[in-house]
Parts: sequence; C-alpha cells; structure tokens
Amino acid sequence: MAPPPPQVAVVTVHAEPVPLVRDLVGRLSATRSADVRARVAGVLLKRVYTEGADVKQGETLFQIDPMPLKATLDAQRANLASAEATAANAKAAAHRARELVPQNYISHNDLDNALATDRSAAASVQQAQANVELAAINLGYANVTAPISGRSGQQQVTEGALVGQGEATLLTTVEQIDPIYANFSQAVEDLDRLRRAQTSGRVKLVDQSKTEVDMTLTDGTPYAHSGTLDFSDAAVDAATGTVTLRALIPNPDHALLPGMFVNLRIKSGEQTAFRIPAAAVQSDDVGFFVLTVGADDKVEIKHLKTDRLDGDAWIVVSGVANADRVIVSGLQQARAGAPVKPVPWQPDAAAAEAPANAATQ
Repeated sequence: MAPPPPQVAVVTVHAEPVPLVRDLVGRLSATRSADVRARVAGVLLKRVYTEGADVKQGETLFQIDPMPLKATLDAQRANLASAEATAANAKAAAHRARELVPQNYISHNDLDNALATDRSAAASVQQAQANVELAAINLGYANVTAPISGRSGQQQVTEGALVGQGEATLLTTVEQIDPIYANFSQAVEDLDRLRRAQTSGRVKLVDQSKTEVDMTLTDGTPYAHSGTLDFSDAAVDAATGTVTLRALIPNPDHALLPGMFVNLRIKSGEQTAFRIPAAAVQSDDVGFFVLTVGADDKVEIKHLKTDRLDGDAWIVVSGVANADRVIVSGLQQARAGAPVKPVPWQPDAAAAEAPANAATQ
C-alpha cells in the first residue's frame, strides 16, 4: 500500500494594495546656512554668544572696536554741518541776486553764478548727509549680529585680531536645522520604471509634496518624525546616472545634525502585489521561487519577481496568481509533481513551534 501524501501547511494568497517604498541612503544638511562675517575693518573685542548654542536673528554675536567708526561718524556729521552752513549762505546770496537784477545792480551773469552756487551747495549737503548715513551704518556693523535664527558654529577668529581689512572676515556660521534636509539620489532607471508602471495602472504614485519619507539612524533606531519629499532635480547626473532628490524632515529636538548619514524609506505610492510569508520563499540559480499546491493537490514550482522583504513577508510583484495555495510549512516533504495534503497554515502555531524546536536542539 502506498504511503499517504505528506501534510503541508498552505496560505492562499491574494493581490492587495501594498505601499510602494524604496530604501535609500541620504545625508543631512541644514535648510539654511549663513556665514557671519565682519563687514567693517576693526579689532575684534569679544565674542558675545556661546558656541554651539541656538541664536535668534538679530542677536549680537561679536563686537568690533567701535571707537574709530564713531570718530568717522562724528567727522561726517561735522562735514554735514559745514555743508549746511555753506548752503544757507549760498541760498541767501541767490535770493539777493534775484532782487537786484530787476534794478540792474548786478548782471544776469552774476545771477546765474549765484544760482549755480546755491545748487552746488544744496548738492554738497545731500552728499554730506549720505556720508553721515554710511558712517552710521558702518558703526552699526561694529555689533555683528546673526543674519538668521539657528544653531551657531565655532568661533573662527579670536579676540584682538584685526578683521574686515580688505575682505569680509569669516567669524562663524549659523545653520537652521529644524526642519533639516535629507539629500539622496535615485537611479534614473528606477524612476522610469515607476512612471511606466504608473502608466500601466499597476502602480499609483502620489504627488511629490505628499510623498512620505521615514528615516532610520545609522544604529538602526527609527526616527520619530516622518518627512516629505520637497525637491526633485530636473537633470540627471551624467557621471552616476542618478537624480538628486531632497526630503524635508522635522527636527524639533535638534537630534539630527548636518553631515549625518541616515537610511531613508520613501513611500511614493502603492502597488498591487502579493504578500507571501518569508518562510515560504526559497531560491535557486534562477532566482526566488515558491512551491504551490495545484487543483489536483500536486506540488508546482513558481518563480517570483520580488520587490522587497517587508518584515516577515516578501512583497511579490508577479509569479503567482490570485487564490494560489503557497506552501509555507512542510517544504522538506514537498516535491514538484508529487501529491500532498494541504491544510491551512496557522502563523501563531508556527511561531509557537519555533522556540520549542530551538529548545530541543
């Protein structure tokens, strides 16, 4: 008498909407970065801020010796007063000349000269006023303030150094890191494949502004906040064949710092696919495959086109069909073309058996 067919546990698979994700590596950068430079020449007196601390826009960071700048402002104010006095005299002389011309006490040429002197004196006043304003602006630059709000950097010049002499000396930097950018690249072939799949209806992509980005730190810790894709370059890098993309990630605790490498999971839409337990998927020289039970309860081999491993299940794009019975347990007894006795697979029972088997080994 022939032995009874071996018993195998099967799961019936069905196509379902599955999130379309891609795992990529990115590097963080500040959303805004500003150099703090000395805009006037002078001796650096002191640093006011604490290196590495958060600063507000307009907050004083450094102080440059203001005394030479104040002296220049006082001199320009004196020049303005002198120009205003000269202009007042020229205006009075022009007024008298207008009164004397009708009486033929002076010539029209003398009147023209008086009017020209009046106009020149008025222009000198305007020039002197501009010089006063410029000197006042330069005096204000003696207090070096933060151009933006953000995290301050290391001091680049020590107290007592002459700065701003011939060039705008870099004093420090300020970077905004909440939110923070995650920069990464994706192969143009992947993007083209997604667009073709969307055209065929197999994939549904969301708008770029709604593309969700999850992040994992290099030590494997999931990051608590999800971001969104906010930039996709219109050109392809000829050297690498990739497109540059960028995500905007919340960073309220300032735990993320520019320059860090992170793992990104991009959720760009959803696709119709099969979710098959990882225990059922095997591999050979051709690729991944599963054993299924046909209508006649005989074993069949089906090779798969997989997308990714998601937890304890493979996301399978093609290779199986709706209502296929995939063997998950009892694979050692299943042979292609041989009959088997299928029973429903119980995930909870399989999980309970695993520790027991490990204890007996």
